Amino acid sequence: MSSLSVGRVLRRGLCAGAAGALVLAGLGSGVAFAGGAAQSDELEIEAPRDATVTVAPEGGTAQYRTLDLGLFHSNRDNTVTDARLTVDVSHLDGVAEVAWPDNCAPDEAGTVAVCDVGDVRAPYRPSVRLKLRADAEAALGAQGSIEYSAEATGGTDGTLVAPSATTSVTVGSGIDLGISAAQDDVTGVAPGSSLTVPSSVTNTGNETAHGFKMEMWVTYGLDVTRYPQCTYTRLDDAFTHVTCSFDTDVLPGATVELPEPLRLAVTGHALHERFEYGVHPADEATVDLDSSNNNRVWHVDADNTADFAMKGTEVSGAAGDIVTAAFRFVNYGPAWVGDVTSGDRLVAIDFYLPEGTTATSVPRTCRTTRAPGDAPDVVHYVCTLPTWTSPDLDVSFPFGLRVDRVVPGATGRVVARPDSGGGSLAFDPDPTNNSAAVVVNPSV
Repeated sequence: MSSLSVGRVLRRGLCAGAAGALVLAGLGSGVAFAGGAAQSDELEIEAPRDATVTVAPEGGTAQYRTLDLGLFHSNRDNTVTDARLTVDVSHLDGVAEVAWPDNCAPDEAGTVAVCDVGDVRAPYRPSVRLKLRADAEAALGAQGSIEYSAEATGGTDGTLVAPSATTSVTVGSGIDLGISAAQDDVTGVAPGSSLTVPSSVTNTGNETAHGFKMEMWVTYGLDVTRYPQCTYTRLDDAFTHVTCSFDTDVLPGATVELPEPLRLAVTGHALHERFEYGVHPADEATVDLDSSNNNRVWHVDADNTADFAMKGTEVSGAAGDIVTAAFRFVNYGPAWVGDVTSGDRLVAIDFYLPEGTTATSVPRTCRTTRAPGDAPDVVHYVCTLPTWTSPDLDVSFPFGLRVDRVVPGATGRVVARPDSGGGSLAFDPDPTNNSAAVVVNPSV
């Protein structure tokens, strides 16, 4: 697994980047209802495009590996229930055998099973964990396939259907490192608390891994355990990148632990946090048989707030003068704020110019705009903030304003609001200071 850039981590996620083999089949045509209005929705099957099982040792049995399967629907505003995933392993004859999980009901032949998924969750989590191992007589390089179909309750006609998907299965030999599954995302975590991260490393391959490397991406509101085998690099205001090298041998079928438990400290400036981590062979030339279980992501939401405030200004000038009106944005914290999933901006600032003025110079992060409800004679600018709004951030927006005509107490206003549109900032405990006045000639 190669090192990932911050941009890629933010926009795709470590897990999504490594799980590029996932098949997003489906794109069904169903339309589901939300809030009384018809909205489009699509049911998708998530399954590896390719999977490798290790050849059985002479006179013995191969190790099982886990195949994570699940369903996803595209419109999170809709509710999709009673989902069934049908798994057909009849094309694995002589290649691999399957152990069905409890939520799958196989037919008499044991080759086709209907698996109960229940409600389709967002974000996606594996809902069917199929165990798969090479047939005792299967030769190295033997191939077969698993086929899937799915449907769920939803859509205008009551059913959403996902077109079929396929996993190609190959019998191989080598190292297959995996890291223990992260627990469910956590919310309401108190700043100052500590969380233990599942981090054991297992080799489900049939060859010994002579050491392994681990990579981690840690958002600003979290501190992670410090190991002497690791290097910690602050990438920007959002992430710390950690690279580790451990010389522990991981035998086939063995599970090893890190030198001490992997823990996350939730700091006083934590809010919406993301921890991503992955494992791969120490020798980068060594191919890991299955990269889909090499990486994990864990979201941690802290019970915290960030007090955003706007600071206005007062300036004076005669007709024809150009004055500098600099309003400010301040984050009083204690939390930082950033979208650690997409990297999108969360906050925008609206500036409505005072009557009788024209902007002659504008900060580079501001532009003119027109929003629904704007009066035709009011000039409206929208300004953006840095993507990551750290505690104690203090940003000035100096506008050059020409006084076209003197209007006593001409008042403009600045408002901090969600970048996606109007409304309140959910993390802000005091919305009363989210707006301020920009006054030209207050004493005239």
